[in-house]
This record gives sequence, structure tokens and C-alpha cells, in this order.
Amino acid sequence: MAALEELRERLDVIDDQIVRLYEERMKVCEEVGAYKVQSGKRVLDRQREKNKLTDVASKVEGDFNKKGVQELYEQLMSMSRKLQYRQLVETGALGRLPFIEIASLEKETARVVFQGTEGAYSQAAMRQYFGKGCNNFHVHTFREAMEAIEEGAADYAVLPIENSSAGSVNEIYDLLVEFENYIVGETILSVTHTLAGLPGTQLSKIKRVYSKAEALMQTTRFLDEQSAWERISVANTAAAAQKVLNDADCTQAAVCSAYAAEVYGLEVLADDINDEKNNSTRFIVITNQKVFLKNASRISICFEVPHESGSLYQMLSHFIYNDLSMTRIESRPIEGKTWEYRFFVDFEGNLENPAVKNAIRGLREEAKNLRILGNY
Repeated sequence: MAALEELRERLDVIDDQIVRLYEERMKVCEEVGAYKVQSGKRVLDRQREKNKLTDVASKVEGDFNKKGVQELYEQLMSMSRKLQYRQLVETGALGRLPFIEIASLEKETARVVFQGTEGAYSQAAMRQYFGKGCNNFHVHTFREAMEAIEEGAADYAVLPIENSSAGSVNEIYDLLVEFENYIVGETILSVTHTLAGLPGTQLSKIKRVYSKAEALMQTTRFLDEQSAWERISVANTAAAAQKVLNDADCTQAAVCSAYAAEVYGLEVLADDINDEKNNSTRFIVITNQKVFLKNASRISICFEVPHESGSLYQMLSHFIYNDLSMTRIESRPIEGKTWEYRFFVDFEGNLENPAVKNAIRGLREEAKNLRILGNY
């Protein structure tokens, strides 16, 4: 049996041949790309790629090698496509993305909508981003906020999309697909829950606690210490505070912010009752205009993929190839399509960046129903 070093030397010789042939193959692919630029022919030809995979598998022996050579050629063809996408972008074939760069948002004159009632965390996030004196109004549901933007009743909406302990707000992802609205900013709000009741309320007399479902979940440890308390979910934390005030019942309390307690004249009975002490919520700022700030550094997109093995991997490879860092990926079921999903991806970049344009070109060709949700 040959020594290990001898085997490695033989592999090195073979690898040198593979590298030389790879470069030769890519030069031919570049010529193919030039032809497609001139002719307007699509880069991705799914049927030809399927035929090629079948052909190369037929030329090797054994199931292991058949699977392996197909995987190898999937990567070779993927690299060929990425080269051709870059050629298309360099020649301007991508076209202008339908987003306009702006220097700043008109915060002073903007009309802003938030979901909830006075004292809601969404209101606090709005004040944090737009300032305390901004022109604003509130609605009951996330959908109503989206409709206000779409109809022009508001210039911007501030909506929660992710909590550090409770996770994503799935309804917002679904609404981003349904409405032609776009993300232009974000703000992260530290979330500190308190237990609040009417002035003079005693903890020993409390029977019911109201709050948003997520807030009740985020304060489980504290609430479990009072096992007799009934926990009742309402629309949001501010609505819980408002209900305690309106009911004027000293056996009721609300899990809400200190700000909401102040707005509704409640007394803080217990402060900082979060299970997770570093709890925070990311809010997005939405408008109905396709605009992005000059210094925007994060992009949100969504897309569907063919219901085939490896299809998601192929989509994500565009970020890897273009050295773009993904910061988040979520999936949501597609309505009316059992076991099929839409993917939401956040990644670092600006729409004017060539690497971003390369990635978007590739995703547009290979994904189904790609949408740019915003650059912020």
C-alpha cells in the first residue's frame, strides 16, 4: 500500500489539473456570459442544467460517485451563473433598482401612525425615532397602520417586528408581503415591564392581571410566584393599563411600561419584572415610497424558492459569493400552498453597492417572487 505522503502527492497532481480545467471552463463561461449580454438571453436555463446533471451522473460508476459528481457540477454551474450575473451588472443590464436615494426623512413635518393606545411601547418607539413632538395618531391593529400608510393618511408607521426574548412578530412579516409599503428605518427600544394598579392597590388583593400575551410570557417567573392570579390577554400593554383605570377595580393590575402607568395615573406595584433583563424590541419605520437613506446599511428582502432539494442553499449562496453578511432569516408559510414557505432575509449592504446589485440580480433570476422590502 502506498504511503500517505505518496497518495497526497498524487492528489496534488490531480488537483493541479482540476484547477487548470476550472480556469479554462470559466473562460468559456465568460464568453457565454458575453453572448447572453448581447442577446438578452436569461442566465439560468433550468432544463439545460438538469440535462447536464443527468449526463455527468451517467458517466461515473456507483451511487456515491453519481451523487458526488452531480453536487460538483451544481457548484460549477452555480459559479458560472454568478460570473454571468456580474457581467450583466457591469454592463448595466440589471437596470436601475426602483428605489430613490434620499438624504434624510422629513421628521419635522411627518404624520406618524402607531398601533395601540396612548402609552404603548410603539408610541415610546415612535417618540424615540421621530421626537416627542411629532405629529401622530394611533390605530387598533397592525393592519390599520399599514392601510393608513398605503392610503396616505400617514407618512410613516412605527411597528414592532422582533423581540429579543419573544421572537418575531409574524403578522408584520405577512403584512409586508401583502402591502406595497417599504422599510426606511429602525429603532431598538429597551422593554422594561412593571406591574401597575390603581393607587393604593395591594399585591395580596390582586385577582386578575391584564397584558399583551407576549408581555405575560416575558414576565412568567414573577407571575408564577402568584399562582392564584388569573392572566388575561388584551391587545397591548397600554390597553391593559387603560382597562385597569377604567374598571376602577383594586383587584386588577396590568403588566405595562412605567410610561403607560404614568399616562393612565397608575401606581407601579413592582418594577422591572422581566424574566430577561436585557429585553428589547426592534421597531421598523415604514412608508409607502420606494426610498432609502444614503447611509442605509441593512436590506430586507423576501422570496420563494422552487420546491426542490437544495433550492434554499442556492439562494443563500449569492450572499456568500458576494461577501454579504446575513443578519437574520425567517420563514413563513405561503397561504394556499401546503408545506411551502416564503423566506425573509436581512443582510448588510446598500442598494448602490455593486456586490448588493450582483446578489439581487442572481436572486431575481433564480428565486420566485423576490421583493425588496427596504434598505435602511
